[in-house]
Amino acid sequence: MSERARSSPGKRAARGEESRTGLVRRARRILRALERAYPEARCELNFDTPLQLAVATILSAQCTDKRVNEVTPKLFERYPTAADYAGADRAELEGLIRSTGFYRNKASSLTGMGAALVERHDGEVPASPEELVELPGIGRKTANVILGNAFDVPGITVDTHFGRLVRRWGWTEEKDAVKVEHAVGELIPRRDWTMLSHWVIFHGRRVCHSRKPACGACLLAAECPSYGTGPTNPAEAAPLVRGSEAPRLLELAGVTADEVPDTAVERASSQEPAE
Repeated sequence: MSERARSSPGKRAARGEESRTGLVRRARRILRALERAYPEARCELNFDTPLQLAVATILSAQCTDKRVNEVTPKLFERYPTAADYAGADRAELEGLIRSTGFYRNKASSLTGMGAALVERHDGEVPASPEELVELPGIGRKTANVILGNAFDVPGITVDTHFGRLVRRWGWTEEKDAVKVEHAVGELIPRRDWTMLSHWVIFHGRRVCHSRKPACGACLLAAECPSYGTGPTNPAEAAPLVRGSEAPRLLELAGVTADEVPDTAVERASSQEPAE
């Protein structure tokens, strides 16, 4: 191992040699690196209104965003208001959302949410976290998605990708989503919370996979205490990178054409990001 590798911030963190100030600084360097890597990051659920986003987020539980986006156009057309969900024919609603899985529970959440919005909020989705989590089908994670993306209220969305990555980076050892949210919120400025969630989720779907992360083709290698969890050889790691952003991500990671054949880059670019 080179002296540079031994002395990298990630290696020092892995050895327990990182101060609280060092952790904050490393976390914010990671934040800015992700911002450069994923300028197109966004909520990948399609919506035009807060109600549509609330519905789509409920449907996304145990379902891919791609499938939800295939289902919602007809759903949004059929049920444009909260009152429409409250008064929906149960069999018809279940039929429209069946392909998203757990459709009976989701139908109950949608009709219950619609009724609660009509009764308590004049049919409008509230912009308050306290009021959102009182709605059927809306938990803290869903509330943060709605607040950040429909109302521009900063929030940290802790999904499986987010929790996995921030633990790998040594930002926290917590596994409870609320505790993870609080720990990360202490490291990152509030103004960046919503976009941080998108950037981390994008990176988790494209590079830092659950079973085999592309460590040798990751732009965060020097900052990551978990470097080496996946293959470190660029030629082996590069094909693991997914999505159309792969060429840019490899370039940012310093992976050169000499290290990775063009076919590997093409294969990486052609793979859909993980869900």
